[in-house]
Amino acid sequence: MHTYNLIDEIHELNLAYLLLAQRLINDDRASALFRLKIDDEMADLILELSARQLARLSRINQLLCHFGHDSADQLRQLTQNPREQGLDQFHASLLMASRPAISSTAEG
Repeated sequence: MHTYNLIDEIHELNLAYLLLAQRLINDDRASALFRLKIDDEMADLILELSARQLARLSRINQLLCHFGHDSADQLRQLTQNPREQGLDQFHASLLMASRPAISSTAEG
């Protein structure tokens, strides 16, 4: 029974992520491409998804979103950062910007 609860939560998170992605792309495409680490083709595809397609896609048993850091060291730099408050968001932005975008050629 516990597994079903986790899968339901994954489904909910996937739907929330897809809806947020669509909103980000609609509001500020350039920023969305950067924040979501997607290319133009993926952005177009996400925008074209109907409500029914979003719901169906969200029901897969794997998370659609990626963790924003490639290594534990990057996460450690954020969570154990001795910098003053106010600089921590800037530092996080720099770390996230250093992560390369996923290209469609790398997947093929």
